[in-house]
Amino acid sequence: MLRNNKKEAYCLSSTIIHIKLKRGSWEIDLDCPEDRVTEVIQKVLAGLESSGAIQKQESEQRGTTCKALLEQIWKEGWFAMPRSLSEVDEELARRGYHYDRTAVSHSLTDLVREQILSRDGAPRNYRYVQKKPAQA
Repeated sequence: MLRNNKKEAYCLSSTIIHIKLKRGSWEIDLDCPEDRVTEVIQKVLAGLESSGAIQKQESEQRGTTCKALLEQIWKEGWFAMPRSLSEVDEELARRGYHYDRTAVSHSLTDLVREQILSRDGAPRNYRYVQKKPAQA
């Protein structure tokens, strides 16, 4: 019981810091004494890394190109309705991918050339729609 009282006294004499860690889809809230912030964060990250959680998540995201993501949402039928560049960009962002709009535009153009998507409208105001259905 004495040990617990020492711990409480230590916490009362030290400023408690609230920390929110975000790494990929992981989000962790911590409260710790100000003078132990570095130590606590290192222990949490080491625990995540040793469990394989971070490596698995990073390997899933590594190498995912903008074009591959667009092909994926095409296979899901997302382009069944005409979509603008801004709608495509917002959908990618909603899924956690933040590409430069120029990269998204170039990837959409590639899919049009490959006759996966069709493009209607005037320059700077194109709408993209699936030209052929995704193959199961």
